[in-house]
This record gives sequence, structure tokens and C-alpha cells, in this order.
Amino acid sequence: SVIVTGLAAVFASIGPGVGQGTIAGQVVEGIARQLEAEGNIRGTLLLSLAFMEALTIYGLVVALALLFTNPFI
Repeated sequence: SVIVTGLAAVFASIGPGVGQGTIAGQVVEGIARQLEAEGNIRGTLLLSLAFMEALTIYGLVVALALLFTNPFI
């Protein structure tokens, strides 16, 4: 169960990490192209990052549930 917990935590953090990096790069590019829309772009960025971070936390909760639930008892 420890190996599965490690894999669950890794896979739960890889996706949102890549997504956050991609979104941050696109936001910088968008702000550079259209400076007057910075407020709208930033608000959308923060909301998107919060949803992605929630997915990472859900993955951590699942990993901890797998760690502390022993099916062999």
C-alpha cells in the first residue's frame, strides 16, 4: 500500500503541476499582448490555479486514504 500511495501522490501532482506551468506561461504571453486586459486575465488565472490546486489536494487525500487503509487486516 505504500507503493500505491507514492504513485497516487506522484500522479496527482504531475498533472496540475504541468497545467499550472502551461497556464502561467500563457498568461504572461496574454498580458504582454494585451496589457489593458491584465485584470481580467489575472482573475481568471487565480481561479484556474485554485481549481488545479484543489485537484492536487484531492489526490493527496486519496493517497493518504490508501496509506492508512490496510486491506490485509
